[in-house]
Amino acid sequence: MSEQQKSISGRPNWSDIVAGLSLASVNIPQVLGYTRIAAMPAVTGLYTVLLPLVAFAAFGSSRHLVVAADSATAAIFSSAIGKMALPESAHYIALVSMTALLCAALLLVARVFRLGFLADFLSRTVLTGFLAGVGVQVCIAMLHDMLGVSVSAHDPLLQAYETLRQIPHASLMVAGLSAVTVGILMAGQRLAPHLPAGLCVVIGSIALSMGLNLSHHGVPTLGHVAGGLPHFGLPDVSWNELLDLLPVAGSCVFVIIAQSAATSRAFGELFHETVDEDRDLLGLSAANIAAGLSGTFTVNGSPTQTAMAVRSGARTQAAQVTFACVTLLVLLFLTRPLEALPRCVLAGIVFTVAVGMIDLKSLRAIRQESPGEFWLAMTTAAVVVGIGVEEGIFLAIALSLFRHVRHSYEPHTLVLQQSPTAGVLEALPAKDGLESAPGLIVFRFCADLFYANSTRFRQDLLALVDHAPHPVRCVVLDASPVTDIDYSAAADLRDLIAQLHQRGITLIFGRVSVFLRADMDRHHITLALGAANIYAELHTALKAAHNILDGSAVPVRPS
Repeated sequence: MSEQQKSISGRPNWSDIVAGLSLASVNIPQVLGYTRIAAMPAVTGLYTVLLPLVAFAAFGSSRHLVVAADSATAAIFSSAIGKMALPESAHYIALVSMTALLCAALLLVARVFRLGFLADFLSRTVLTGFLAGVGVQVCIAMLHDMLGVSVSAHDPLLQAYETLRQIPHASLMVAGLSAVTVGILMAGQRLAPHLPAGLCVVIGSIALSMGLNLSHHGVPTLGHVAGGLPHFGLPDVSWNELLDLLPVAGSCVFVIIAQSAATSRAFGELFHETVDEDRDLLGLSAANIAAGLSGTFTVNGSPTQTAMAVRSGARTQAAQVTFACVTLLVLLFLTRPLEALPRCVLAGIVFTVAVGMIDLKSLRAIRQESPGEFWLAMTTAAVVVGIGVEEGIFLAIALSLFRHVRHSYEPHTLVLQQSPTAGVLEALPAKDGLESAPGLIVFRFCADLFYANSTRFRQDLLALVDHAPHPVRCVVLDASPVTDIDYSAAADLRDLIAQLHQRGITLIFGRVSVFLRADMDRHHITLALGAANIYAELHTALKAAHNILDGSAVPVRPS
């Protein structure tokens, strides 16, 4: 069997093992950096790529998704829990681990009720704005460590203000190390993306720190990093604290579902593989259970780490299991050198990751194609930075739903006319004075009818009737976009039918689907309209209308 066939069948091969080693070399420094965002001890970053990776590999469906520490979810819970307990304290760690368990429970509920579709309610536009806002917030949070100054504020804007005020007191050595770190990582991403630049920076900075004893020259280092396996157990959290953590976990879960689903879909399509989103929810739940019980923080499907794995040659979850094995070796034998790692280097690594979250290319594309959506994305980003990550994710969901409802509330309305050149019906935007033929209006309403837009439907249709060049005797509704009518819209439609009949105007429905016909029957619209005025095709509806106009047929009135 060829290597390609093995990859397609899902069996591990040597390329997966090599990819796992490469993935570990790049991402171990990165997950250590994420602990700065999460305000957790450095060793907990390693715990996120130990058991959670294996748990998702065992229960998830995606062959490519890397589930580990994630900057977006880390920013969500740290900004909220940082107000409840002192960061890195035992109480803080317990609250963070309980958040992971709550996320696991909510993801399990989502799996039971097959709620994977919830990912579709976060539009790509506002998700881009949300991630950009998180990127800006994380960049601001890393600046004081990169400059060697201290700040006391938790709010990003206040942090930025305090950092700017402290610039005259910045450490040149710390700032220089930070600048070199960012420069090397940025250059590595552009010039040699396959090389483990992050690992080289970490090893080089550790060697420099140990050789020059940087901690005695005013360069803060990680300090003690606990080695060995994690301690397992349920976090000690009170009932009231548990309730306070629920909205934080809910915010994380929306990000987890949206980001993980988007990532697994993208790479599934790349390799023409089917992804079971509901099974992935089970895998994500198992991964967060492993995280919560092993004393670490919420894990998520990472787009950047998944892309790194694929670029390294990973084609199955064997690469992620290899990554976990390498992490185990680091925990058992290599934590002592990590103690000399300068904090400014870690901050520089995270700063680089955060800059990568600000997708300027996508934002420019959104602005060019849809200025309205661009401002929605920027509003989301501004809320994340100015108010908070948790509020930003809820706003992102609300704005996504708002855009959908707004399109349904104000859909396009069209009048169909016979093209003088092509001889077919062409759709023109509805406006006063348009008609399809003398005495006839063929109207198309491009949305389902529901309580919010039924008034718009009635007003637009009556405006066309009132301003038509010739007295209207027949209206044909091209109902192809309408598949559903709710109770309120049905009541409005029955009133409209009666109003048109009083004015001697026959209303005929064409292109009525079986779903729409079922709603019309259930809501007594068929009785009000007359079954003879309902057609499955548009051309038969038009023929009936023309027969009425030329007098060869008598208008059908309901009994």
